[in-house]
Amino acid sequence: MKCEKHVERKEKLKKDLINRLNRIEGQMRGIKGMVENDIYCDDILNQVASAQAALRSFSKVLLESHMKSCLVNSIEHGETEIIDELLKTMGKLMK
Repeated sequence: MKCEKHVERKEKLKKDLINRLNRIEGQMRGIKGMVENDIYCDDILNQVASAQAALRSFSKVLLESHMKSCLVNSIEHGETEIIDELLKTMGKLMK
């Protein structure tokens, strides 16, 4: 995945996001292990729901940061196309 834009995040936010991703990554490994060990389907589905909730929570934190920093900064500099970019991204998140 090639990214052209970069943003400096505050260290506290970056640490929080990375910690959340590490927990999600651990949940994914746990789910994989459950499948490998033939764990009951309902138990796996409950873990999947938990991982999805964690990912949604991660997205909310990142979206809030994006809106308060990147979005505001771009609009202040007359770069209003960021609103269309955000709407497109929100559409993907809400599927």
